[in-house]
Amino acid sequence: MVSIPIERDHVVIEGNIGSGKTTLARILSERWGSRLMLEQFSDNPFLPKFYQNPQKHAFALELSFLAERYHQNRNELNQTDLFRPGVVSDYSFVKSLIFAKINLPDDEFELYQTLFHIIHGRLPKPDRLIYLLCSEQKSLRQISKRGREYETGIDEPYLRSINNGYLTYFKQLKDTCVLIINTENIDFVESLEDRELLLDAVGQTYTQQVHQIKL
Repeated sequence: MVSIPIERDHVVIEGNIGSGKTTLARILSERWGSRLMLEQFSDNPFLPKFYQNPQKHAFALELSFLAERYHQNRNELNQTDLFRPGVVSDYSFVKSLIFAKINLPDDEFELYQTLFHIIHGRLPKPDRLIYLLCSEQKSLRQISKRGREYETGIDEPYLRSINNGYLTYFKQLKDTCVLIINTENIDFVESLEDRELLLDAVGQTYTQQVHQIKL
């Protein structure tokens, strides 16, 4: 394995709820001097409603996220910055499709999927996707630690469906380099040693399109 100049790439960090996506995106952006693109979700009026009543508010939530993510990706990725040519994001646009498949009934998902593919084709694809894999139990601990009230109803089956949704999608992905990193036994937030271990894994070239490593 050799290091590659991924500070010039479009890199997205993915993972389950509470896996540390935003934290790693911030670390990589600072390390590489890349632009940082963070998902805007805190002011979404449908998110607290969804956690209270998923069946009633799921379609509105997923459509609102689809629109917000599209506009943000289009605006951010069409910008040129000679001093910071790379972009690090804490989500991928395909996140919309994966969560919609979990949260929507079949008939609504069919409609949603049609809209998604029309929009998705207009956006540039990331050069690399990094997936932070951890158990549902670890995700729940992290969710509890950050203390967002509307997340208190999240349970293991829901988190398991998210992990499974991403891993299933990666099997059919053909045009993006995916690095799946099992972070179950490390704490890259509190431990500098663990953080450097993770950053070393991120900064390598892997020959397989989908590569999995356990730290």
